Amino acid sequence: MMRVLNVGGGASREIPVTYRGWVQDLLDIDPNVKPDILCDAKLMRKLPAARYDAVFCSHNLEHFYKHEVPVVLDGFGHVLKPNGFAQIAVPDMVALFEIIVSGQRDIEDSWYVSPGGPITFHDVLYGWGRQVEQGNLFYCHKTGFTRKSLTKVLRRAKFASVFVATDGFSLHAYAFKVKPTKARLRSLGL
Repeated sequence: MMRVLNVGGGASREIPVTYRGWVQDLLDIDPNVKPDILCDAKLMRKLPAARYDAVFCSHNLEHFYKHEVPVVLDGFGHVLKPNGFAQIAVPDMVALFEIIVSGQRDIEDSWYVSPGGPITFHDVLYGWGRQVEQGNLFYCHKTGFTRKSLTKVLRRAKFASVFVATDGFSLHAYAFKVKPTKARLRSLGL
């Protein structure tokens, strides 16, 4: 049975249909979301090695300081099986800044609507204000990524093949421990 580790997925536990039929374990630092694994992602090296076929991490990597990101990615590599991969989504800082600099929108304007409500440009830069105002500092953003910087940090984390694309809001990356087969790439829509 294929296994995916959902890192920082929060209470929703939503993952892409790619993982339909897989066993999902939710790792989160927030005990209020009742994760399967209550753990700071910086401490993933303490988990059993090579247990997961994939790591899914959507809009969580920006919650770590720049110097912590390599530690988190090293943890991904640790928990992944030898032919495993990580699927990562983070805000696209180039897209955000292009819109702000062009004068089309202001920092307090809504950029998009999430299942949790409107997300402003300020939220994307600094963290989800609604949660941070309530004292939930797990939602603070501490770093950001461009396509180039995300690719670079994934390669430095010793992922053999890295694919990064944007949808105009988020960067979507697939990072493979070993070069993926054509069949694997097709199965992921790459």
